[in-house]
Amino acid sequence: MTQQQDQVPPAAPAAETAAETAPGTGEVRPERDRPWVMRTYAGHSSASESNALYRRNLAKGQTGLSVAFDLPTQTGYDPDSVLAKGEVGKVGVPVPHLGDMRQLFADIPLTGMNTSMTINATAMWLLALYQVVAEEQNPGVDPREVHAQLAGTTQNDIIKEYLSRGTYVFPPEHSLRLTTDTIAYTVNHIPKWNPINICSYHLQEAGATPTQELAFALCTAISVLDSVRDSGQVEADDMAKVVGRMSFFVNAGVRFVEEMCKMRAFVELWDEITRERYGVTDEKMRRFRYGVQVNSLGLTEAQPENNVQRIVLEMLGVTLSKNARARAVQLPAWNEALGLPRPWDQQWSLRLQQVLAFESDLLEHADLFDGSHVVEAKVADLVASARAEIDRVQAMGGAVAAVETGYMKQALVSSHAARRGRIESGDEVVVGVNKFQTTEESPLTADLDTAIQVADPEAERAALRGLEEWRAKRDQGEVDNSLARLAADAKSGVNLMDATLAAARAGVTTGEWAGTLREVFGEYRAPTGVSGAVGVAEPGEALTEVRETVRATGEELGGRLRLLVGKPGLDGHSNGAEQVAVRARDAGFEVIYQGIRLTPAEIVAAAVAEDVHCVGLSILSGSHMELVPAVLDGLRAEGLDDVPVVLGGIIPTSDAARLKELGVAAVFTPKDFGLTEIMAGIVAEIRTARGLA
Repeated sequence: MTQQQDQVPPAAPAAETAAETAPGTGEVRPERDRPWVMRTYAGHSSASESNALYRRNLAKGQTGLSVAFDLPTQTGYDPDSVLAKGEVGKVGVPVPHLGDMRQLFADIPLTGMNTSMTINATAMWLLALYQVVAEEQNPGVDPREVHAQLAGTTQNDIIKEYLSRGTYVFPPEHSLRLTTDTIAYTVNHIPKWNPINICSYHLQEAGATPTQELAFALCTAISVLDSVRDSGQVEADDMAKVVGRMSFFVNAGVRFVEEMCKMRAFVELWDEITRERYGVTDEKMRRFRYGVQVNSLGLTEAQPENNVQRIVLEMLGVTLSKNARARAVQLPAWNEALGLPRPWDQQWSLRLQQVLAFESDLLEHADLFDGSHVVEAKVADLVASARAEIDRVQAMGGAVAAVETGYMKQALVSSHAARRGRIESGDEVVVGVNKFQTTEESPLTADLDTAIQVADPEAERAALRGLEEWRAKRDQGEVDNSLARLAADAKSGVNLMDATLAAARAGVTTGEWAGTLREVFGEYRAPTGVSGAVGVAEPGEALTEVRETVRATGEELGGRLRLLVGKPGLDGHSNGAEQVAVRARDAGFEVIYQGIRLTPAEIVAAAVAEDVHCVGLSILSGSHMELVPAVLDGLRAEGLDDVPVVLGGIIPTSDAARLKELGVAAVFTPKDFGLTEIMAGIVAEIRTARGLA
């Protein structure tokens, strides 16, 4: 197939789309709605590699870009930071300075693109780099004209970072200020830009029920809107514009009827909140606008080919209902539970969308569910339960207060534990995992080492060289002056966007921008939610047996068994680590869990200080080959050869074998869904390491 045949022409606006006549039949087909924006979440290794991938995806018919940044960029570190070791280019593209942003969008005109950037703590910084590149792409054009054409989204929802993804940097109060400043700036200067995605997606990944997803996301939106209103940076008459530029990023699980009803509930609740709380009279401005990535949490390592039909069902949940249809859809790839998808895997997910949008008749009809008694009853139930939870959070003082007290995090950890319990008991069926496990060998995974894309090991070295070259050629005086201004503005309370733009133009790096604000605002460690979380309500025979083994082993060793659960590196996806910690506590272990973003040296120090019997590491970012050996070496240097190290995460088979050769006692991957069995494995490793029969 030639590239020309492979391309799909841009969709015309719905009002301009003519009715079609079926060839040879005389049948007149109804007008078709405009398709949603089709994106693929992508970025890896380097700006140049990611740019080539974007241009290929656009040529295949993708209609928008969704940029994945690596963890150092998301958390405000340069590639040469000790915390960035092993993380550069792993889960996204590194962008430590303006030069990389230029390369990332080379030959992609930003004034004609709709770009979504998954970035939160450093959202203001990345938006500034993006704006400057857009201006540079249009020399001689009034910058205001360029700004008026920029369309896209910065995720910028920092509240959910304290609850799920963990890429926060600053305390909630200061983080909310950065979000507020960015929103105020874009409403006044970049009118087509969506300055924030309120992200319920990550809440569901962290265990949220539909009610919690609705309530916690809407409470976050209320906190943000209240902050913008109270800042005085936007005229009262322009609050409708602020509401109109707010968008949401949601999750859609495989229970697609419930998910579709959830989206209709979102529409109803958002209309009510924006009308009654903020007095928005324009129905268009009150419209609930959302993009979606369907559920990656439910994708399985076992029989991963089943993920394709899961993805399709999840896509239907956000597209079938016209009155609550997504504005943009990005689908994961079938093999994301195995590792980094290849370009072909991403193409397959894009084709799923294109078949639905262009081959089916979905877009030719009015809402399919208006008048359905079943749907109306389910939506009403979700709306009522979400209102009650919203009232509970607001009574605490709102979303920020509910983060600081740990209420929302604890609720999510408990909900996630309940879900895990249902899967382990078989009450919730996952095909190929806890039922229908007999399978033919899949040709898709016959060679696991080629079924995923491996991050380029040269990426980190190249980024370090590029960073050194960038620093050498810039005017250090301009850099110093711009950072001094940034610090002064941070202390004074003025909008930080102007100082941030000046820093971007001066050649400041991502780490320098964030480091300056760290000095002013300080850093923050969010509650883990583990201590008060509800674990297994009914232990069952298997857990009772493990408890007895843990108790007996502790007596043999002279005290209660202590398990250190560690999250090395910048990977903030702590859901798995939290569930291990909760189940370990239920199994009788004393659990030491200090949260996310620790260096190997800090984990070793904690193991020594707490005199632990086992160290459990959780890594999902692909940095295991760099970080785990560092922990092993540190423990050996402290003489803790009898403390086994176990590892959990998305670990390719060949990497797991190599890590075991280096001394890791056991490796658990998503296929090991039984937490009680994992606890039994951990206590067995402790007994082996201590020479117990």
